[in-house]
Amino acid sequence: MKNLRGQTAILTGASGGIGRHIAPALAKAGMNLVLVAFPGIGLDEVCSAVTREGIKAIALDLDLRDPKQRQHMVSAALKEFGQVDVLVNNAAVEFTAVYHELSEQQIKDVLSVNLEAPMMLTKAVLPEMLRRGRGHIVNISSFAGRLGPGFQEPYAATKAALTAFTYSLRGTYRRTGVSASVVCPGFVEAGIYSRLKAQLGRPAPGLFGASVCPPQRVARAVLRVIERDLPEVFVNKYPVRPALALYVLSPSLGAWITDKILGTHDFFQSVAEAQKRGRRKL
Repeated sequence: MKNLRGQTAILTGASGGIGRHIAPALAKAGMNLVLVAFPGIGLDEVCSAVTREGIKAIALDLDLRDPKQRQHMVSAALKEFGQVDVLVNNAAVEFTAVYHELSEQQIKDVLSVNLEAPMMLTKAVLPEMLRRGRGHIVNISSFAGRLGPGFQEPYAATKAALTAFTYSLRGTYRRTGVSASVVCPGFVEAGIYSRLKAQLGRPAPGLFGASVCPPQRVARAVLRVIERDLPEVFVNKYPVRPALALYVLSPSLGAWITDKILGTHDFFQSVAEAQKRGRRKL
């Protein structure tokens, strides 16, 4: 999709973290926006800001766990703009904890928001996209889906699944004019990472701490994958493809790097322990 001006995009998780930067990037490209968040704190502010770019936007405070609210989102987009050209599945939730100490509801919430909602929203917008022979799905994944950090099992599982989902979509709809891409950020100075860093009182360790990137880079990557129809883009301060290739060539070496070099498991363990101490004080 070379020219995005005048097209319509749905963006979930629009008022928090990375979403607050993806929204203006899409608006500057000339896209009309359906901005979705739950709870909708700051959503009207984002909506007002993007309309200053001369585009139209609506704000919807909707819970992605609820099928009826998901359907309302798509219906509202079609009623307001007549079509959906791009769906950006950005909303996500995570719980950093020892896996067996998570409640069933917490696990279900992660699965519902991070994976079920993107899959069901994609299913809902595809028929109209296929009718017009034009459309693009963007799924926001994470390095967690590649590296499998400890204390992040539901989050890592859903992010890994989004990548597989994206590649399958590309295969199924490869000759239709409809496509899909996945954007895979590492630690980003916004949203989930900023919250974890604040809870722990220190940044991520080692190479990860040194490679934290600004959220604007993720926003630019979203535009790039749509305009160039790229299957996958990694967003990190330093090149990571060679390192990720090691995980495929030698899983044992990859696991050792994640543990000993990157310090990923120790970082999330520290966050989990800090959160547990905080709950005990309540």
